[in-house]
Amino acid sequence: MSAEFDLAVVGGGVNGCGIARDAAGRGLSVLLVEAGDLAGATSSASSKLVHGGLRYLEHFEFRLVRESLAERSRLLACAPHLVEPLRFVIPQAPSIRGAVRMRIGLFLYDRLAGAKTLADPRLMRSRAVSLEEHAYGAPLAREFTRGFVYSDCRVDDSRMVVLAAMDARERGADIRTRTKLIGAERADGLWNVQIESCGKIESLRCRALINACGPWAADVAKLALGHASAERLRLVKGSHLITRRLYEGDHAYVLQNPDGRIVFSIPFEDAFTLIGATEIAFEGDPRRASIDPAEREYLYESVNRYFDRKLTADDVIATFSGVRPLHDDGAQIASAVTRDYVFALDQEHGAPLLSVYGGKLTSFRALAERACDALARFFPAMGAPWTGSAVLPGGDLPAGGRTELAGDLLRERSFLSAPLARRLVRAYGMRALRLLGAASSMADLGRDFGCGLTEAEVDYLRTQEWARSVEDLLWRRTKLALRLDAREQQELSRYLNETPSSVVHEG
Repeated sequence: MSAEFDLAVVGGGVNGCGIARDAAGRGLSVLLVEAGDLAGATSSASSKLVHGGLRYLEHFEFRLVRESLAERSRLLACAPHLVEPLRFVIPQAPSIRGAVRMRIGLFLYDRLAGAKTLADPRLMRSRAVSLEEHAYGAPLAREFTRGFVYSDCRVDDSRMVVLAAMDARERGADIRTRTKLIGAERADGLWNVQIESCGKIESLRCRALINACGPWAADVAKLALGHASAERLRLVKGSHLITRRLYEGDHAYVLQNPDGRIVFSIPFEDAFTLIGATEIAFEGDPRRASIDPAEREYLYESVNRYFDRKLTADDVIATFSGVRPLHDDGAQIASAVTRDYVFALDQEHGAPLLSVYGGKLTSFRALAERACDALARFFPAMGAPWTGSAVLPGGDLPAGGRTELAGDLLRERSFLSAPLARRLVRAYGMRALRLLGAASSMADLGRDFGCGLTEAEVDYLRTQEWARSVEDLLWRRTKLALRLDAREQQELSRYLNETPSSVVHEG
């Protein structure tokens, strides 16, 4: 007899995991299936920001900006180990956007954030700044003498997805990675769904199906409905560079380009700078998206237009590209396409299919709440919305936040180095205590593969966070691929291959 769920969610990106979390917390039995790794596509290829989207004001996206700014505050409170405030400096380029225009835009941005946010000392109000007098101007070309500063937040995007999945699991959801949807059809008011994992096909039934497959949402909708959806996706590729650190200071720059687009330059993982993103129309397999020479040149030119030190290919450590599944609103250029989201609800024969088109990392919680609300009439016993103030796993930090927790670890686990303690707190928050267990020495944590990545951490990531491969571990869970050399990565690969697969969490 096949298993039966209230809700099956297809797609393990930020939207799918957010919906699974919300629905499980409302009392529904939930299955989530993801063909690859959690956050394996778009959700790990963002600019790593939790922000309102200042430039969306130019396209009059006031509702989206207001909601995103509200969600920024919520995520800062609910995941303080992952989300942190960041100052953004906009060097003034009068030929692109004049000072009056910038002042008006920043004034609106502050007001849309609300009085409570404006009172938060971590998110200071926007202001003008002299780049000749302030350290913000030090790395910039001498021609940039004036600018503006405002606040937003940065985040580890893929870890945000994993934490949402962990919270869903802890509330009863069944999370299955490396599991592909191969069939879905309605019968007797239910969905009959077929999934495949490691060559094994399983059939199950569910009362409702959610399609949160990002760039593949249109394909999954066609698989389930037997015909193309009326809603259309517009695929836009965004590419980024990771370089050696370009400047001192823990602040970002917003680089305005003559074509009206912007590029961020963001401090990344302490020793690096993240630069991006491009925005170009994309066709083809999203899994094969990669930066092309024209995108590289665009990012080089953007940086070199503003910075005194000129960026070259020798500075680039890595690149990554992701395909953003934007709802097609008819905009002529990719950068003007809305970042808002749209739901398509098909309820033929009483078995609903809810497809999610568009969306952005910052608003995933609100999107998930609205998706569950859209299905509430099919589940009369469903609980009320609850995620607005619920802390994500590890986010229950002491009053002093990450600094206090890192200090506590260094006192209580004196064998930890300060950089390792900070990294563990930033990645896992209070869950770092679970990872460390009863260890009283580095030897108790097992072999160190490099940069403090021990067997204990690797095993935690495999058993608790669905990590299987070197890429899962070093790119999406830790970002240590930027630091471990080829020999260290090979040693980690051998360990993964030698360790019995039975330790990998399946539920």
